[in-house]
Amino acid sequence: MSIVEFENVTRIYTSGEHELKALDNVSFTLDEGKFVVILGPSGAGKSTLLNMLGGLDSPNEGTITVNGRDISTLSDNELADYRAATVGFVFQFYNLIPTLTVYENVELVSQIAPDALDAKQMIAEVGLTDHLHNFPAELSGGEQQRISIARALAKNPKILLCDEPTGALDSETGVMVLKLLLSMAKNYGKTIVIVTHNQSIAKMADTVIRVKNGKIREIINQDNPFSADEVEW
Repeated sequence: MSIVEFENVTRIYTSGEHELKALDNVSFTLDEGKFVVILGPSGAGKSTLLNMLGGLDSPNEGTITVNGRDISTLSDNELADYRAATVGFVFQFYNLIPTLTVYENVELVSQIAPDALDAKQMIAEVGLTDHLHNFPAELSGGEQQRISIARALAKNPKILLCDEPTGALDSETGVMVLKLLLSMAKNYGKTIVIVTHNQSIAKMADTVIRVKNGKIREIINQDNPFSADEVEW
């Protein structure tokens, strides 16, 4: 069953007389509960696509339907509600609040998400219960990324959006984070969308969308994707 549909989506950014067509008539669907990788070089339009799906940006043309709702016409307030209830974000550089403890960083989402999960449970799921009262600066990069995943999942979103989630990690820690994302998606039935230029991550995906110069060049559905242990990093 599809949870996301982009139909003829175009996004143009203007600066003075200059126009940049970041997305050019893009169409695709994503099925619920799948691991999706959006793959392409820098400047291909990957992050723009992710921002559209996350309700952080809107198209100039076309429609974006998520869970049966057209989000391309929503007001700013409606988009804020959509982000709070439907999507979770995991970024390359964690975006944890340095003055809050691990527990406080994760528990914070309960103030904005209508169906938030228990913060301590999510921290336990990523294996960091012993660090509840630590601050982000006291954690390794891999531990901070695991907390950012716990925070995103604590919102109980239908879709988890990940922008280069292993880009700041060494390969061993990156594999651990990817395993965690996959297991959490399976355990909690989330749709995961990862934006990356890393070809190895694409081997693990149910669906790979290749993007270049704002256009979709190829969509590949993989019946038997690799596990993280099978991929050569």
